Order: sequence, then C-alpha cells, then structure tokens
Amino acid sequence: MEKLATKKKWFSKDQWLFLAMIAPGMIFLLIFSYAPMFGLIMAFQDFVPARGFLGSDFVGLDNFIYIFNLPDIWQVTYNTVFIAVGKIVLNTIIPIIFAILLNEIRVKWMKKTMQTIVYLPHFLSWVILASVILNLFNLDGTVNQVLQSLGLDRINFLGSNAVFPHLLIWTDVWKGFGYNSIIFLAAITSIDPGLYEAATMDGASWLQRVKHVTIPGMMSFIILMTILALPGILSAGFDQVYNLYSPPVYASGDVLDTYIYRIGLIGRDYSLGAAVGLVRSIIGLILIYVSNKTAEKATNRVMF
Repeated sequence: MEKLATKKKWFSKDQWLFLAMIAPGMIFLLIFSYAPMFGLIMAFQDFVPARGFLGSDFVGLDNFIYIFNLPDIWQVTYNTVFIAVGKIVLNTIIPIIFAILLNEIRVKWMKKTMQTIVYLPHFLSWVILASVILNLFNLDGTVNQVLQSLGLDRINFLGSNAVFPHLLIWTDVWKGFGYNSIIFLAAITSIDPGLYEAATMDGASWLQRVKHVTIPGMMSFIILMTILALPGILSAGFDQVYNLYSPPVYASGDVLDTYIYRIGLIGRDYSLGAAVGLVRSIIGLILIYVSNKTAEKATNRVMF
C-alpha cells in the first residue's frame, strides 16, 4: 500500500507541472551542451569540413602527441593557471572581506547603496568594460596621466608582459567581487545571532568573532564557491583576455581558450583545437572530483 501511495504521489498532477517547468531547460542543455559533444570526434581525426565527420581520416592520438610537442603550449598553460589561480584566490578573499565589512553597516540605505554600486559591473559584458579599461590604462590614459602628475613614470599596462597578467586578474576581481560578496553576505545572515551574543558575553573582540563565528559559519559557502571556480582554472576567462590582449603580450597573456580560438578557428585547424579543448575539459573534471574529496576530508562536507 505504501509503495502504491508513493507511485501515485510521484505521478500526481503537481509533479508533472514541475517536470514541465524543468523540461525547457533540459531540452536547452541537450541541444547546446550535450549534442555538440559529438564534435569531440574531431580530436581523433584529421578533420576536413568538406568531408564531414564520417569522411575525415582517423588519426588516433596524433593530435594529442602534436599538442604536447608544441613549443609554446607549456607557456600558454602556465599563463592560464597563473591568471586563473590569481582570479580564484582574490575572488574568494576580497568578497569575503567586503561582505564582512558590509554586514557591519547598520544604516540600511547606505548598505543597499554600497551593494548596488559594487554589483553593477557584474552585469556589464567584457566587450563594454574592455573599452573602458583600454581608455583608462593605455599609455595616454587616465591612470598614466595621474602617475605623471605625481612625478612617476608611465606604465605600459597593456603592452608589458610583466604587468598585463596582473591587470587581467585585478580587473576581473573588480568586475566580479560585488556578485560574490552578496553570496557571502547571504551566508553571514544565515548564521545564528545567538553565537555572536555568546561570543560577546565571553569577551570576544570583533576580530575574534569574525575568526571563530563568521568564517566557520561561511565555510560551506566558501567550499562551494571554490569548487565551482576550479573547473575554470584552465579557462582564465576568454572574453576578458580576448578583448584586452594584443600580440605584444601573447607571451604572458595568451591562455588556452584564446590559443584554441586562434589555432582552431582562425588557423582552421579544427582537430587540434578540439584536442586542446578535450584535454582542458578532462583536467577540469579531475579538479572538480579532487576538490570535492579534499573538502570532504578537511571539513566533512561534500557538495555532490
């Protein structure tokens, strides 16, 4: 009887309504995320568009062997990891600090205003923001004019291999820390106020309350955000890099996504581009699994 009741409940009208609401999103994923995976076969072929998938020659692992013998692949990989790790670390630390400080503001209108101001850049695409950054940081831009007025030398932010990766990291943090801080602020508001009261009664200072109450209460959110960010460690943000970099900074600013774009689409070597993309995806999958297991051992919490 219980099994029959369970079946009736599963196939109730309300459940079908929920499934119908999910269906458009699932269809979208099937068409635009799963169906294109068939194109991975190009990574194992000498793909010629005129011949198609069935007519192109099968070459096995030749494309992957060629990739690892490319003279600049390791430099591109290093650039990608360096930029991506810098973004992940700073996009975690700075939003946490900002969320903690924002939570201390007691004037509601001021708090809401600050949230709105820092959240706005998140909605702007890099196509728009890149033009702003280019005007601010070029040799004749506002930033260099300020440096000159202070008696300092101009800095070639957009043409120096030593400076350009840091420009990418910090501009990405500026764009995204508002969104991330709101997530962490929601985590703070979910912490039991009684814990703060107990800590205050025990004589804990503000820093001690943050260390022993706020940070542990946010830990599950911090782990979740880190795990969600790790798959992008071999991405580093194609749209940002593509709109800001130029040939003089390829040595330090070229990442795997832009490299795939140049060799796969501009260079029309579709098989090589597919092979690089497949390697990147496999490494991203491994990183998700490892980070989840590490989080389970370190905090006894898992996300999936």
